Amino acid sequence: MELPFKMAEEGEVNDSLAEFERLEFLRDRHVRFFQRCLHVLPERYSSLETSRLTIAFFALSGLDMLDALDVVEKADLIEWIYSLQVLPMEDNSNLSRCGFRGSSHLGLPYNPSKGLGVLHPYDSGHVAMTYTGLACLIILGDDLGRINKEACLAGLRALQLEDGSFYAVPEGSENDMRFVYCASCICYVLDDWSGMDVKKAIDYIRKSMSYDNGLAQGAGLESHGGSTFCAIASLCLMGKLEEVFSEKELNRIRRWCIMRQQTGFHGRPNKPVDTCYSFWVGATLKLLDIFQYTDFEKNRNYILSTQDRLVGGFAKWPDSHPDSN
Repeated sequence: MELPFKMAEEGEVNDSLAEFERLEFLRDRHVRFFQRCLHVLPERYSSLETSRLTIAFFALSGLDMLDALDVVEKADLIEWIYSLQVLPMEDNSNLSRCGFRGSSHLGLPYNPSKGLGVLHPYDSGHVAMTYTGLACLIILGDDLGRINKEACLAGLRALQLEDGSFYAVPEGSENDMRFVYCASCICYVLDDWSGMDVKKAIDYIRKSMSYDNGLAQGAGLESHGGSTFCAIASLCLMGKLEEVFSEKELNRIRRWCIMRQQTGFHGRPNKPVDTCYSFWVGATLKLLDIFQYTDFEKNRNYILSTQDRLVGGFAKWPDSHPDSN
């Protein structure tokens, strides 16, 4: 007798079950993945040695989100982070170079912020490392008691350019919205906005709004999910969002952001979805009070499809290597 519907073949049933299993959240494996990131990384990450502090930030943030900070030696990590603080020398001649370096790659004497700085021609803070260093200390429950606040702020002021953007290091580097966000976070955490010219930073953000209502890394550049988050988050930290953009403009930014969802999110029109934009764009939508209008299940399922089922961690795309950051 011919059935009114098609029976599933055995292989199709197994595929369906495999899909169901694949979408399970593998918490314990992710905990172990982040633990490994704090101890040893594959050779392909060797180019990130100078920014090791950012890797620690992503690992600690992940463990914090998973309520698993008990697996790390907090006291040891706190001492290591403080050892990366670039301290002023006795004569303050290096004050404009202070902040946090990304790792101990220069081979300077170990000093967990309990003495004066030492002279080294290539030693300086990096704006992203200063931000992630402060964030790591907060995650680990430190009271920031050994932070040289004045030196960090002096180092930050020295990095701001006339257009309001920031270099990453005193020697010069790229300058764009990423570092405006890092600078805003530093000032917010230290509860002191003297580290930047806020008016110039706001002007830089304002001029970075593109014709399609997203925000770019700078004026005249392409809108991007990451730079849009950095701009909106910076204004929120400053308490200036609704002062800088009108409600009509904010609605246009909201529309640009919410149009970035397919299953997960992409960072620019006509680009593939990528797990990182579930944060960059998703967080922006949260700040703009419209995350509830996204398709949560589609986004969740895409993210879970990028899990590495063997070693834990998430990749940009399914069937790719997991990424520590």
